[in-house]
Amino acid sequence: MSAVSAHVLDAAIEWQLCLDSGTVSAEQQHAFAQWLAAHPEHARVWQQLNGLDIRLASAAAKPARQALLLSARNNGVRRLAGTAFGLLLSGALLLGLLAQQRPLGDYLADAYTARGEQRELQLSDRSRVHLNSASAVDIEFTDNQRAIRLRSGEILVQTAHGDNRPFVVLTEHGSLRALGTRFLVRREGDGTRLTVLQSAVAAHPADAANERIIEAGEQVLMQRQRLGGVLPAPLSAAAWSHGMLVADNLRLSDLLDALGEYRSGYLGLDPSLADLRISGSFPLHDSDKALAALPPSLPVRIERFGNWWAKVVPAAP
Repeated sequence: MSAVSAHVLDAAIEWQLCLDSGTVSAEQQHAFAQWLAAHPEHARVWQQLNGLDIRLASAAAKPARQALLLSARNNGVRRLAGTAFGLLLSGALLLGLLAQQRPLGDYLADAYTARGEQRELQLSDRSRVHLNSASAVDIEFTDNQRAIRLRSGEILVQTAHGDNRPFVVLTEHGSLRALGTRFLVRREGDGTRLTVLQSAVAAHPADAANERIIEAGEQVLMQRQRLGGVLPAPLSAAAWSHGMLVADNLRLSDLLDALGEYRSGYLGLDPSLADLRISGSFPLHDSDKALAALPPSLPVRIERFGNWWAKVVPAAP
């Protein structure tokens, strides 16, 4: 990695903070584009600063990411920018953000996926578990039970026949016992969401006395003390396992949040557009194609700086 000057790294950090603020004006966007193009070193340090792990830029919550960048600026890390070590240390700070946003224990799990990655496992009993983006599981098979412990994220489970041991998915909120079935389990805030696609699942909250049978076509949020109301399962709930996001009158901000899970780099949205609604099918692993489908349906346009920075803004009047 080539050395860069401290003042250029200073400027790059300031621009990252500015672009993350959510209140970037057209003049600031133009000024950033001018700064980026003014000297080859500007583009190089920007790519190096973000390229150490560009996925963190969209994986992290803005306040935590901004705090980390402020730490890099205020604690003198930029003074090391004259060496490759300086940029590597900046990258180490960014990696520290990863620990803040995702438990480090996930990286010790039996299986996990990175942001934007999906992975399918075939278990020793021939059951299949499909991990969505940023998910982690432990596999705990014993003589008496087949268990999958979901640490984080979301999984699609297809249980195999011919094994008499109970098959359960465990989370901190309780247990989900398969009754010969195909189902989704997702960690969601302070609960675990179960969506049953085939057959049925017995849901048992950790601190409740009884379990409840959730049938195919139903979903429920399980918390430690209780199960929420049973709701119809979205027909497209498992579309992510085929690389698609199916939106049915979805808020634009929610759509971009979902696409951002699979995109490297910055994906922003003008706050005035957050509540626009959209329906359609969008490829998760080709977010540029998904973004290109927005302007024909909504009064928006896509602003871009290179291949790594994109923002959805109001269409020109």
